Amino acid sequence: MSIKIYNTLTRKKETFTPIEPGKVNMYVCGPTVYNYIHIGNARPAIVFDTVRRYFEYRGYDVKYVLNFTDVDDKLIKSANELGEEVPDVANRFIDAYLEDVGALGVKEAVHHPRVTENMDEIIEFIQTLIDKGHAYAAEGDVYFRTRSFDEYGKLSHQSIDELRTGARIQVGEKKEDPLDFTLWKEAKPNEIAWESPWGSGRPGWHIECSTMAKKYLGDTIDIHAGGQDLTFPHHENEIAQSEAGNGETFARYWMHNGYINIENEKMSKSLGNFVLAHDLVKHHDPQVIRFFMLSVQYRHPINFSDALLRGAKNSFDRIRNAYENIQHRKKTSLDLKQDTEWLEKIQQFEQQFIREMDDDFNTANAIAVIFDVTKEANVYLQSEQTSLEVLNAFEKTLHEFVQVLGLELEEETELLDDEVDRLIQERNQARKDRNFERADQIRDDLKARNIILEDTPQGTRWKRG
Repeated sequence: MSIKIYNTLTRKKETFTPIEPGKVNMYVCGPTVYNYIHIGNARPAIVFDTVRRYFEYRGYDVKYVLNFTDVDDKLIKSANELGEEVPDVANRFIDAYLEDVGALGVKEAVHHPRVTENMDEIIEFIQTLIDKGHAYAAEGDVYFRTRSFDEYGKLSHQSIDELRTGARIQVGEKKEDPLDFTLWKEAKPNEIAWESPWGSGRPGWHIECSTMAKKYLGDTIDIHAGGQDLTFPHHENEIAQSEAGNGETFARYWMHNGYINIENEKMSKSLGNFVLAHDLVKHHDPQVIRFFMLSVQYRHPINFSDALLRGAKNSFDRIRNAYENIQHRKKTSLDLKQDTEWLEKIQQFEQQFIREMDDDFNTANAIAVIFDVTKEANVYLQSEQTSLEVLNAFEKTLHEFVQVLGLELEEETELLDDEVDRLIQERNQARKDRNFERADQIRDDLKARNIILEDTPQGTRWKRG
């Protein structure tokens, strides 16, 4: 069996063939870190984390890169409103992002590159585009010459003439053509800026991802992913820049997740239905939120409401209850002879789960398979005598399936005060021993359990988050 991916570029499902056998290079567009993320941002974080997990389940080594845009107009505006420096705002909301998606079961990327840490490479990439005639400087700005790339529009499936209609040069822009887009922006007074061959300024949005994808994954990558809203112009412009600059195919497979609606309406600040993930994880079980997000195939739109979330909780509780019942029954189960019929049935579920996930990561159908497993497990549990081998097989299968989806069936119990104190003592000793990796791990583990540490001259204090 092989994995099939719906490729936005070709508008069809294609059998996944990696550039290098057994390895997947995957770049996902991350957030602009000027505020807490909303649930629309949380969906791609969950979806593509699940894609990554499934590739790993199927034996692939995944190099997963998700960037942070830590300087742009929104960040500068936010910093000015808060009376803070741009890096301070960015750092705070990067930490908040990692905390929020971590609560939702999202694993950290192999690399989390930031724009501000890759400025030299961005400037070098822009210069390459200028040298090749694909970009031009204009009074402190630099623009990409869109018509110089013959295949522009191939991702969004629009012709250059269609895109030309309605395009305008805005006041203050120095473009040769309305379709040209910004690679470098001249700095305004009192703005954060970097020196470049074209003057003091900062990069445009699109060039950042082209540069960081090249630096961390190479000229050609296996998968580029993000929200549907990024297809045009962001990803379209990335293709143009990268392929014009590198002379190679940029990404072989393009994946985009669908939108989220709130109570059947598009989420927007003007409608007052803007839901922050930061608030959501405080009031709902993050595992249930993730389960809900995966209950619809990733390319389809998903409707969010409190009622639907309650329904997801009831559904997930059914799976959890079946798992707990299996574990309870194991305590009194006999070590009977092998029950071939039940073991074969469980094995068939494993094959069915793989078939559904192989089909463009159809988590909705994969969850249906999990419900079939729980249904059969509940039937088996009604037997007067049960085989420990069969119960172990049910338990292992359910555990593996939900782990692929980034879910956990065993609810974590709250740490007791004595346990927290013991871990803090262990962390203090690790720091004395200069075992900073262990000390950081304890801190991160406690943070994941809502225990916040504060190191003071008088010692380490802690509180529940």
